[in-house]
Amino acid sequence: MEQKVRIAIMGGGYGGVEAAKRLHKKYKRKQNIDITLIDRNPYHTLMTELHEVAGSRVEPEAVQVSFKKIFSGTSVKVVCDEIDTIEFENKRLVSRTAVYPYDYLIIGAGAQPDFFDIPGVQENCFTCWSLEDAIRIRTHIEEMFREAAKEPSPERRRKLLTFAVAGGSFTGVEICGELLERKEVLCAKYHINEREVRVVLIEMLDDILPSLPKHLREKAARYLQNRGTDLMLNSPITSAAPGKVVIADSEVVETDTFIWTAGVHGSEFSSKIELTKGNCAKDEATVASVEGIHGMKGCHFDEDERYIVGERGRIQVNEFLQSVDVPNVYIVGDMVFVTIDDKVVPQIVETAIQSAHTAAENIAREIEQKEKKPFKPNYHGQMVSLGGKYGVAYVMNVALSGFAAQAMKHVINLHYLIGLAGLTAIWDYLQEQFFQIRDGRSIVGSHLAAKIPAYWALPLRVFLGIKWVTEGVKKVSEGWLNPGPGGLFNVADTSIHLPGVIVWDEATAATAAATSATPGADSWGEPIMEALGLYTWFAENVLGRFPTMAFLAQSGVVVAQVVVGLALILGLFTFPAAVISLGMALMFIVSGWGNVELWWFMTAAIVMLGGAGRGFGLDHWVMPWMKRWWNRKSIAHKTHLYTGEPRIKN
Repeated sequence: MEQKVRIAIMGGGYGGVEAAKRLHKKYKRKQNIDITLIDRNPYHTLMTELHEVAGSRVEPEAVQVSFKKIFSGTSVKVVCDEIDTIEFENKRLVSRTAVYPYDYLIIGAGAQPDFFDIPGVQENCFTCWSLEDAIRIRTHIEEMFREAAKEPSPERRRKLLTFAVAGGSFTGVEICGELLERKEVLCAKYHINEREVRVVLIEMLDDILPSLPKHLREKAARYLQNRGTDLMLNSPITSAAPGKVVIADSEVVETDTFIWTAGVHGSEFSSKIELTKGNCAKDEATVASVEGIHGMKGCHFDEDERYIVGERGRIQVNEFLQSVDVPNVYIVGDMVFVTIDDKVVPQIVETAIQSAHTAAENIAREIEQKEKKPFKPNYHGQMVSLGGKYGVAYVMNVALSGFAAQAMKHVINLHYLIGLAGLTAIWDYLQEQFFQIRDGRSIVGSHLAAKIPAYWALPLRVFLGIKWVTEGVKKVSEGWLNPGPGGLFNVADTSIHLPGVIVWDEATAATAAATSATPGADSWGEPIMEALGLYTWFAENVLGRFPTMAFLAQSGVVVAQVVVGLALILGLFTFPAAVISLGMALMFIVSGWGNVELWWFMTAAIVMLGGAGRGFGLDHWVMPWMKRWWNRKSIAHKTHLYTGEPRIKN
């Protein structure tokens, strides 16, 4: 029996998930390869979109993709646990409750905020480096407006409505963009003058977004300032205290909202393992909680839930991404410290994904006893959104701004998501970003998010159903279901009513070409168009030569009209009924047998696609049951074609 090879992946971020998917793809038919991913959360977080949650543009669920959704139907085992330490000599991960042995280990424990030992910053700031962080900011911002609305003191009110963001790189700029949009909504909600709200972006350098070309930096700065941002450049923060941020030991920004985005470093976990670090964070005495390292403003942890984190940093690796200390341990993502062309690789998503590719490939090569390949990152560009409607991007040496940049960011996100969890992740993203967006905060405003109440669609649904049933019953009365005295296998010529169909025999063969284009009945009045050549050919050469096939086709039309009509009236399987309605209407039109009335049939059917059967229809009960039933099926798990979350088989 072939010995099992155990591959453990610690961390379910961009790097960890990508490594697991790569290894599964390579070894999904190998029974001797065990792949285990361990993370303390049951979901993968879209870290680049956390600012959208913080600014209340989307719900928290929009940045979560459950591991069940990602790995359902695969051989990857996902464990929700928190690793306390690694015993490298014994090749095992140790948590509070379990031990996980491994032969190869990939560590992708990510990064956490770096406060640079600046007095008072961590204790008095919010950070945006986890979903919990983003939710805290989201809740706090609205609370500030709520408090300001009832605050009589001008000084206190000014402090409540001042929002200071430290750090002019991507996260800081994106949070400012979200705050600018959010203030419009909250000012209207709480009847506050927008001029009272102050958004301050504090940056110690002389410009924001330093990694982008100059003209894009200028566009971003101009956009922020035109929307009301107070841009403070060359402004190093030297301390912070409750209710204030001190700049250059002199200038003070009075605020109850201080958001820190000025840098990240190695995660808390890197301080627990004895691996050589490439460099270390300056703040050796960082305070952590049960959630890890973050800004402590707004946190309410008991003292026994807080502790001091020692030296942490990025782990030194060789060109193959192996730890320089332990060759069967690979490092991916933000924890990697390696220089490429005399530059340390940046802590960005592309580094995480590409390092995961290399680590997974090199583990596979070790197993197969092949030569390993070095890590050679290839960066494609950077994108930053300033709210839901504007952005700047530099992708493949092409500079974009405004609508184009924001659209490009959506395209990149969709590309990532379809590889992550298939079409279901794409649909969820479109729902959150466009179809359910609130306050018009997307590049298309609220045009795709407007909803029609079910009670308005009810009369149209019933009327459309009655029309289809009426047409079907009419055809039954005209003999469309009667094959004649000869029965199904000897259909009478007079029993064929489909347009353009002439039953072939020696007497009619000579005149068929001249008569085949004539409508078979006047059911729909004056036709919109002549029959398409393809339909004419099919009617002449297939249906005309095989009367039984023609009769079955017309019988199917009659049955479909009645069944679709009844389904619409009852609100049962409304979506497929609407699709069939569209198909039948198009069929009548291309056969040269449909008048202008069919246009409204088609228009009404399109409206029905939006779930019109869930209001005052049987779909209200049937569709949730069908969804639960389907989401338990293995094929749904393997294809990622479930709706919502996959369900566990009972």
